[in-house]
Amino acid sequence: MKNLFVASHFFFLPLLPCLAQTPAAPKSGAPVRLITLDPGHFHAALVQKSMYKNVDPIVHVYAPGGTDLQQHLARVTAYNTRAEAPTRWQQQVYSGPDFFAKMLAEKAGNVVVVAGNNQKKTEYIAQSLQAGFNVLADKPMCINSKEFKTLESAFATAKQKNLLLYDIMTERFEIPTILQKELTLMPTVFGTLEKGTPQNPAVVKESTHCFYKNVSGSVLTRPAWFMDVTQEGEGLVDVTTHLVDLVQWECFPERALDYKKDIQVLSAKRWATPMSLSQFKTITKQNSFPEYLKKDLVNDSLLKVYSNGTISYKLLGVHAQVSVTWAYKAPDGAGDTHYSLMRGTKANLVIRQGVAQQYKPTLYIEPRVRDAAYEKGLQQELKKLQAKYPGVALKKVDQGWEVLIPDSYREGHEAHFARVTEHFLEYLEKRNMPQWEVPNMLAKYYTTTKALEMASENPKP
Repeated sequence: MKNLFVASHFFFLPLLPCLAQTPAAPKSGAPVRLITLDPGHFHAALVQKSMYKNVDPIVHVYAPGGTDLQQHLARVTAYNTRAEAPTRWQQQVYSGPDFFAKMLAEKAGNVVVVAGNNQKKTEYIAQSLQAGFNVLADKPMCINSKEFKTLESAFATAKQKNLLLYDIMTERFEIPTILQKELTLMPTVFGTLEKGTPQNPAVVKESTHCFYKNVSGSVLTRPAWFMDVTQEGEGLVDVTTHLVDLVQWECFPERALDYKKDIQVLSAKRWATPMSLSQFKTITKQNSFPEYLKKDLVNDSLLKVYSNGTISYKLLGVHAQVSVTWAYKAPDGAGDTHYSLMRGTKANLVIRQGVAQQYKPTLYIEPRVRDAAYEKGLQQELKKLQAKYPGVALKKVDQGWEVLIPDSYREGHEAHFARVTEHFLEYLEKRNMPQWEVPNMLAKYYTTTKALEMASENPKP
């Protein structure tokens, strides 16, 4: 069993292959045993930024040798050795070229965490489920229409084998988004959701990201393949996964969607972010563009990354628009930003995160008619909101009210990975995942992959 080693402060005998063993859902109180598969994305390490009840600290890692693996191990080691609340993970690693077959054969755990190269992810998911593993997958779980069909079959396999397949939707834990959703459920404040039009959608969600960014206190080194859309996926099927998920989650909470009947993709566009060789070197630590990126070069020196896109679609008759754009680097003091508009018959609920908000996501209530009766109703509803979220308050501004949110509710993006994982572990133990989750995951990935198919057929110059 060469290529097997332990990445931790502890040493123990390697596990022998257990070809007859079948992984299964842990019994109540039994430990979950994690497997990390081919961790090419830093999100794989963020799952381990915290420890969890009833999760074995020994994590088996199966991956090809190389920079992606070493960076993953280093990130987890940093969590183990940090001064405040250090983790206690022990990483047992197999890095042979047959790593995936070895993982399937050894069955050293019962939950596979997949966060890496998206070109292989859907097949990883499908085969892991066939072998009897539960799967916690980073988004996106598929990046084109062909893989969507594979994913659909994977969910059928999970149902047949009583396994759990779940994706990591961290944006549901952003407090401004949570409160925006809460307010849509208050007819006195929001009214009802408008239907909108393609030109004036009822729901708009926009996300801006940067290739150059800080993660866990240091500048992130991205793998070169992250800039290859055949491996990472285009912007239309990557970050937009979060936006489409939020549209579904906020507009039709706890309602199971049927992608074959409830969704109509109207239009989609895609365009590239240019990246110089110097910029590429800074974020990848590589001195030249690899061969697989040559297809995306202009004059052999400027890389075109198709990381941007916009989708216009109808969901149960409601017009929605989602957009993602990638810059190379954010302005000083800024990072990834989010904009969200939900138009109601009585008020618009808007999240802005620009200079005026000091790049902090801020929620506003902007009523159609601002009078004493509306304000009285709003104050009454505020009491209900404060019962669930103590400390939340309102401040009058020119267009209505700003929702004041205590900093204690703002955990940050990295902490949300623990929240998602905690939900997954509860679903795994109690078998209580909401029935709408699986059909809505399928609805989400149908929307993104259908949009990419449409945009590719009608490319924007």
